[in-house]
Amino acid sequence: MALVKASTKSCAVNPLKMSQPIGGAFAFMGLRGAMPLLHGSQGCTSFGLTLFVRHFKEAVPLQTTAMSEVATVLGGYENLEQAILNIHSRAKPKIVGICSTGVTETNGDDVDAYLKLIRDKHPQLAKLPLVYVSTPDFKGAFQDGWEKAVARIVEALVEGPGASGLRDPSKVNVLPGCHLTPGDLDELRAILEDFGLRPSFLPDLAGSLDGHIPDEFTPTTIGGIGIDEIARMGRAQWTIAIGAQMRRAAEVLQAKAGVPFRLFERLCGLDPNDEFITFLSEISGRPVPVKYRRQRGQLTDAMLDAHFHIGGRRVAIAAEPDLLFDLSSTLHDMGAQVTAAVTTTQSVVIERVKTEEVFIGDLEDLEELARTKQCDLLITHSHGRQAAVRLKIPFYRAGFPIFDRLGAGHQLSVGYRGTRDMIFDIANLVIADREENHQPTPDSWRAPAALPRRAGHSSSGAAERSTA
Repeated sequence: MALVKASTKSCAVNPLKMSQPIGGAFAFMGLRGAMPLLHGSQGCTSFGLTLFVRHFKEAVPLQTTAMSEVATVLGGYENLEQAILNIHSRAKPKIVGICSTGVTETNGDDVDAYLKLIRDKHPQLAKLPLVYVSTPDFKGAFQDGWEKAVARIVEALVEGPGASGLRDPSKVNVLPGCHLTPGDLDELRAILEDFGLRPSFLPDLAGSLDGHIPDEFTPTTIGGIGIDEIARMGRAQWTIAIGAQMRRAAEVLQAKAGVPFRLFERLCGLDPNDEFITFLSEISGRPVPVKYRRQRGQLTDAMLDAHFHIGGRRVAIAAEPDLLFDLSSTLHDMGAQVTAAVTTTQSVVIERVKTEEVFIGDLEDLEELARTKQCDLLITHSHGRQAAVRLKIPFYRAGFPIFDRLGAGHQLSVGYRGTRDMIFDIANLVIADREENHQPTPDSWRAPAALPRRAGHSSSGAAERSTA
């Protein structure tokens, strides 16, 4: 069991964590026709919007109530009212997801009461879902905001199974954690459909932020799960929650609609995917398709090939708790040693990370630990790239945001195929670093003078002239 320590510094240096409000807004972006709204200052929203746009390289819908100093002191009712009316008249969303920020939480705005007053005053908003979630950015992290938002969406929008109580045996709910990419969700959807299951993803970022170009511009999200489909999630036979952060939403869904759930804390690695595929075979009543038996064989072969390069590596990882647990467990299975682990917030899984201690801190802490522990591989999001350069070790980008490389939304790490590809990517990174830094290889271990001369090489003549 890892020892969990928290930073006691007065400030964060090269911050690792992203705030709760943008984590909550991110969850609303997986709903069709949604408009996330941050109840706070313009700066709170603009910085979060910049992170999303740089990561996905797409137009991202995100609005603000534009709280000024005076409005913050006097209360944000008028700002919230005007923001909702403007969004309703101009963007015409199917749902507005409202996330609080530090300034409004500190002032103590009663947003639930505000929304009731706004609905009473403006009957044209009667059919527009307004879902509010408390996400103060002075505590918690990105994963906490996502967790709260998904649980609140389930609580507000999911209906019961109906008077008949009948459930669709082929219908399955999937509650993915924020550490899964749109590419991961596409892979999971394909796996579930191969077992004859019909999945509903909440949130479904694969429909809204997968990088496709819509036929026409829309100011709201361009895809994702619809409001009607969310309402019918109570009729499903099972709920699959992925990541410890999704337990809360799964429990809310079970309490409200009676849908049982199965939690998979990770879906990267051989054993977790064996459990996942076995579970799908059991609930669908179908045998495992041949393609997944073959993919499993490919993964085991990849692990055998790559362990020569990954095994024994001293790895430094910084990520949100579920992603940290996922990556560190997979690399531990490959024979690597996770000697430096940094995360953003408390979670039930961080004590089970295969390392001596997990530090709740920032990227400065990661860099110092990596240097002290003599790590030779660094894994975190793009803000860790400078640390990797100073440490002179390979750098694998994972998490949010990744803004200095393309295709972050399609990065794949779940399933047999995703695990295989991730292992190859990391192993190839290690191989490339070895070659670039001129470390001995089977082709270069001899001294340069002892290497055979190629035909037409003029070094001998030059040597004779210099001797003369």
